[in-house]
Amino acid sequence: MGLAMDLMDVIRRSAAPIPWAEGDNIPWHDPAFSERMLKEHLSQTHDAASRRSEKIDGYVQWIHRELLSERPTHILDLGCGPGLYTSRLAELGHECVGIDYSPASIAYAVGSAKQEKLHCTYVQQDMRHAEYGAGFGLVMLIYGELNIFRPGDARNILKKARAALADDGLLLLEPHPYAVVERIAAKGRTWYSAETGLFSGRPHYCFQESCWDATAETATTRYYIIDAATGAVARYASSFQAYTDSQYSSLLVESGFDNVKILPSLGGVEDEAQMKLISIVARKHRVSAPT
Repeated sequence: MGLAMDLMDVIRRSAAPIPWAEGDNIPWHDPAFSERMLKEHLSQTHDAASRRSEKIDGYVQWIHRELLSERPTHILDLGCGPGLYTSRLAELGHECVGIDYSPASIAYAVGSAKQEKLHCTYVQQDMRHAEYGAGFGLVMLIYGELNIFRPGDARNILKKARAALADDGLLLLEPHPYAVVERIAAKGRTWYSAETGLFSGRPHYCFQESCWDATAETATTRYYIIDAATGAVARYASSFQAYTDSQYSSLLVESGFDNVKILPSLGGVEDEAQMKLISIVARKHRVSAPT
């Protein structure tokens, strides 16, 4: 749930939020929120929550062919959502594990895997605290997820991902370029009204304001959800850490990876439909045995 407020609290709010101080993220784990979010994941009218099926099909084929050389592999998908990638990868012969915070998405993924008899295992947990297991040939963290974490949490996730990989295993990231995070902050203040939506199943107004913290290189967006019937206000906040390409490379090297390759999209080539994301592939660095 968001922080309960009234309209005077909104008026008296601080001018600019401290990144992550007003909440780690929007409430993926809330049952009602996650049910509404699942509908957005499965929608074929937009790519806001997840890509549409045709695009996912193409990117899964790229992962299967270009990264995994069409060899069956043990895959860990962090932030797997409703299993839209893992289910397709399992159909291609891979054995998959997915971790996600959303109960509705995990329930959907489990049901789909059972129905289709796929080699997929799903865990509902916060990836910051979850046990990842070991022996994976590929660990994925895609669709902008890395940027929502505080830098310390991001480093911890990457180090856990490295520990979960087999020797020479691959890490696949799909983060936001620096300029895209800056543009999030540049949106300023906007609002809309809706009969129902992601933040509420009731008629409501959503007022958003985005700010840039130049020192932390972070964009934070506040969401004020005003119930149309009662006037009650709930506040949510989401922060995004910006990284330059060299900062991404340094972060991965510090976390135990090498052979870092930064690509213009998940398919490895320029893609006008995916200009808000880049792709990074890195290999687990082998620690030389002492002589």
